[in-house]
Amino acid sequence: MLGPADAPVTVLEYGDYECPYCRGAARDVHRMLDLYPGRIRFVFRNFPIPQLHPHAQQAAEAAEAAAAQGKFWEMYDLLLRPSSGLDLDGLLGYAQDLGLDTGQFRKEVTGGAHAAKIEHDVREGIRDGVNATPKFYVDGARIDGKFPLEGLEDAIRASVRAASGG
Repeated sequence: MLGPADAPVTVLEYGDYECPYCRGAARDVHRMLDLYPGRIRFVFRNFPIPQLHPHAQQAAEAAEAAAAQGKFWEMYDLLLRPSSGLDLDGLLGYAQDLGLDTGQFRKEVTGGAHAAKIEHDVREGIRDGVNATPKFYVDGARIDGKFPLEGLEDAIRASVRAASGG
C-alpha cells in the first residue's frame, strides 16, 4: 500500500511488470498521487500473464522478495521503468542497487518463495473480473477503457470530490 491507510479514496491496480501498458500506468499513478497528496491509498496486486510476458512471474517474485526486505515500492519503481531488464541478472542488479541481501533475494526469486501470494493475487483478480493488465478499481468500481487513463483520472476526481463532500 502506498499513501495513508485512512485515505478517502482507494485505487487498486492488478498489474504485470512486463506489460508495457502497466509501465505507462505507473507514471500516471504517481502523477495522481502527487495531484491528491494524502487523499489516495494505492494498492498493487500481482497479475502476471506468463503466456504473454515470459519474465512476468519472476518479476513478481522479485517484487515480493524485495517486499520481504522492506523495499517493495523501490523495486516496483525499478521493475516498471520502460527500460527495465527482467531477467535474473537484471533483477539481481536491482536488488544490489537497493541494498538488499542478494543471496536471500536470489534464493526467494529462483525458489518461488512468494508463488502462493502471487497466485492468491491472481485468483483474487480473476474473481474481481480482471481480464487484462493493468486493471484498475477506484473505491471498488472497475475502470475500463483505453490509455491514457482518462477513466481512472475521472473516477479518482469523482471519488475525491465525494469524499470532500462536494
